[in-house]
Parts: sequence; structure tokens; C-alpha cells
Amino acid sequence: MEDQLQLSYVNFKQGAYIVVEGNQNTGCFYIIQQGKVRISKEAIVKGEGNEILGPGDFIGVVSTMSSHSHIETAQALTDLALIKVHQQHYIGLIKKNAPVAMKIIMHFSKRLRHLNKTLAELALHNTAEEGPSHLYNVAEYFFNQRQYVLAYYAYDKYMIYCPQEEKALLVKEKLLKMASFAKEIQVDFNADQFNRIYRKNTMIFAEGEPGAELFIILKGAVKITKVVDNSEVLLAILRAGDIFGEMALLDGKPRLASAIAYSDTNVQAVNKANFEQMVYNQPQLIAKITTLLAERIWLIYKKLVNALMLDPMGRIYDTLLTQLERNHVPLTGNIGQASHTFYFGWAELVGMAGLPIGQSSLLLTKIMKNPKIQILDDKIHISSIMEIIRQTEYYRKMDRRDKLKQGHLRISSQ
Repeated sequence: MEDQLQLSYVNFKQGAYIVVEGNQNTGCFYIIQQGKVRISKEAIVKGEGNEILGPGDFIGVVSTMSSHSHIETAQALTDLALIKVHQQHYIGLIKKNAPVAMKIIMHFSKRLRHLNKTLAELALHNTAEEGPSHLYNVAEYFFNQRQYVLAYYAYDKYMIYCPQEEKALLVKEKLLKMASFAKEIQVDFNADQFNRIYRKNTMIFAEGEPGAELFIILKGAVKITKVVDNSEVLLAILRAGDIFGEMALLDGKPRLASAIAYSDTNVQAVNKANFEQMVYNQPQLIAKITTLLAERIWLIYKKLVNALMLDPMGRIYDTLLTQLERNHVPLTGNIGQASHTFYFGWAELVGMAGLPIGQSSLLLTKIMKNPKIQILDDKIHISSIMEIIRQTEYYRKMDRRDKLKQGHLRISSQ
């Protein structure tokens, strides 16, 4: 049975490699019983350097639970005794030892917040710790873009959390003038109303807003964005089955980004009390949340590595390959001339790669010279997956060469 607890015990000699960055995962992770392990990564960013793990720590859990390639290398510093846990036995592990799941989830939450902050510093050049006062900047951006429903939401939240600030009087006047948009926002859900529907282009939550819930998308899509230097940066487009808002729930800090309904969207809201009950009473759901959190960590680490690439065109191809792997499109074996149509268009791709919108036209002209890439019905279509793999490998090779010439293959964002 899938949820039965079946563990095995394995040993590694000093110097052995347990997992290697970039290799496909083997469907299992490890819990250290005895010994020490060094974790290293090809691209080092602030706070993500070499790390020493010991008894009770996990190896390879992100890649195993997300079913993606490894994002780190683990090498034995001493002889090791490890517990081996297969992905399909994770539910059984939770049933027998719920605190293990909670430890993994809290570790994921802490790491996600750090990675998000690092990405903001590195790719978005934003170093500020943003609290509720940032809601004013968010509202002003959407107001100037004539997206008044989104602006009203952020202004309204600003007045709730920052009523004594200097700008409060001005915001109050704006809200009175924009009163016709009040009926369009959706902010009055009951705390015990788990299933919620958001109309297209309405705000689910805004960056800087305190958070008390995480959300699971049941139907539709959600756009995750961040306002930086008076421009909106697209971080992700999430679809049915994805999770968002978990960090604010788990660590009690303000939202790092805004969540906007990309289409009419049905979500399930989970508050802290319900979440803690789920850990003990609904292991299947907790396993799903762990998987989704692992997916988020994997993806944001890929974004960080992408942000360190020197050539914008390399970042475009690298982003396409990451999206293929994220969607579990086969990248090995007999793929031949297999084709694929992405769910996003060119503007979204440029945003995902974290590139300035001013470079969009030049990059589009360049990539359209590749006959195996087209834009059909505002969606990017590739007639050969192998071509994306080849191009990405080429640009990664050139990137390593250029960084070696500059003497900083292993880069820090410090």
C-alpha cells in the first residue's frame, strides 16, 4: 500500500556522493542517522553556500517531493548511516511521525522566504523589508495603470493597517472618489469560509499585507506579481493544484508578493489552526502541500540560477527548459522531434526570466530566427524539445566559460 511505512537503511563511506546537482532524482530522500554531510551548489547566492548537515537532517527531500532534478550536491564528510524514504512512503511516515512532516514544512517555509528575499535583492534590486506601508506603493502603481479594482483593494488594506500614517488622509479621499469599485473587490470572506471564488483580475492578497491563510487552487489560475521601482514584475502563473501564500501563514510575516486572479478562480483557504490539524488528521493533504512547497523551492532556486546568467538569450532558453521540466515534460529517452505548446506567451516569458521589458522586442526578433520556435494564438510553441535542450546547454556552457574568464564561476549576491 502507498501509505504504509516502509523504510530502509543505507550506508555511505566518507567522500561518497549521495546526490549530485542536476541529476534526476531517484524517487527517495534520506534522513541522517549518523555522520555529517556537506551540501554544495554550483551557483552560490547569499545564505546558500556550503552547509553541513548532521543527524536528523534531510538530504534530497526537495527534489524527491517535487519529482525534479537535484538542486544541490551532497557529499559524505564522514562515514554515514542514513534512513532511506521513498516518495510513495511519505504518507506512511507522516502517519507514524507527524512532527517529521511539520519539521520539513517549517524548513521549507524558512528557506522559501530566504530564497524569495534573495531573488528580490539579486534580480529585482529590492532590498527593503516590506510591511503594510508598502501597500500604498502597490495601490499607487495599479492606480496609475488604471487598474482601479486592484488599486482600491490595496488602498483599502492600507487604511486598515496604516490609518495613522501621513498618507492616510490622501488615501481616504481617493477611496471616496473610487467608491464605485468597492463592490468589485472581494475582502469580506468569513474566516471559516474555506472555498472561495475570485473573479478575473481581482486581488486575492497584496504584497505587504499581513497573511493568515494559505490557498490551494481548485480551478482557474493565479498571477503572482511584485511591484518594484514603479513597475510590475511577473513572478509566476499558478494553476489548479498549486499552492500560494504559505509563507505568511507559517512564519507570520507580511506577504512578499501579490496574488491576482488570472481567470475566474476557485481556491481553498487554509488557516493556521486548520493547517496544524491537517498535519495530524489529513496526511494525504499534508503530503500534497509538502510536494507543492518542494516545487516552489525547486522553481525559485532555478530562477536564482537563471538570474545569475550573463546572456539574456541564455536566460530565455533556460527559462523555457525549466518550464518544461516543471511540467514534467520528458527530456530524456526517445523524445526525437517531440513538440510542446506552453500555456504562456512572449510577454509572460520575458517576465518569468526577470528581464527588462525594454529588451523584449530585441530578444523576440532574435529568438524568432530559430525556425523551431513560433508564437501561435499568443502562446509559445516549440516544434522540437531537443532544440531547447541543445540551446540551453550551449548558453550554460558559454556562461560558465565567461564566468571562469572573470574569475567568479561561483557567484555570491553579496
